[in-house]
Amino acid sequence: MAVALSRASDATEDLAIMAGAAVLGTLTIPGRADQVRTAREFVSTALGELDDVTDTAVLLTSELVTNAVRHSRSSGPGGSVLVVVLEIADGIRVEVTDNGSATSAPVVKGDTYASDGHGLFLVQTMARQWGFLRGLAGTTVWFQLGRARPGIPGRRPGGRTRHSPARPSQHRLAARLG
Repeated sequence: MAVALSRASDATEDLAIMAGAAVLGTLTIPGRADQVRTAREFVSTALGELDDVTDTAVLLTSELVTNAVRHSRSSGPGGSVLVVVLEIADGIRVEVTDNGSATSAPVVKGDTYASDGHGLFLVQTMARQWGFLRGLAGTTVWFQLGRARPGIPGRRPGGRTRHSPARPSQHRLAARLG
């Protein structure tokens, strides 16, 4: 059986962007609503106060993790959600992967009178780019945010690298949050 993959952006462009990416952290959480706060804290800590996009990234991550918990198999027994934070040449990228769904692909609802369903509308409105990849193992929804002060992946203002003592490594970060 062929695997159907769909993406909201050009795959070639994605590969070029990801080639120079630096992983700032990864977190796997149980697929429960009470874990959305953990995902927000993780993204905030991974990006730190030095990033001018942290607040937006935290908000959009919260929306995507909430969607993963509400609309996928991640909320079932043993289900989980994976959050990955990457630094790319001109900003950041956050990916949220769930355990998949039998329903359709992620849908943006722009109806302002709807009582729910505004999460992907926020992502579409606030992110520089966003997209998704559906496969047999699950769905990954991602977004990218640009920075007012672009830098080199893995470098921070003031010459510090992302592994300097002033910034926790992803292993210490995972231990603090887990």
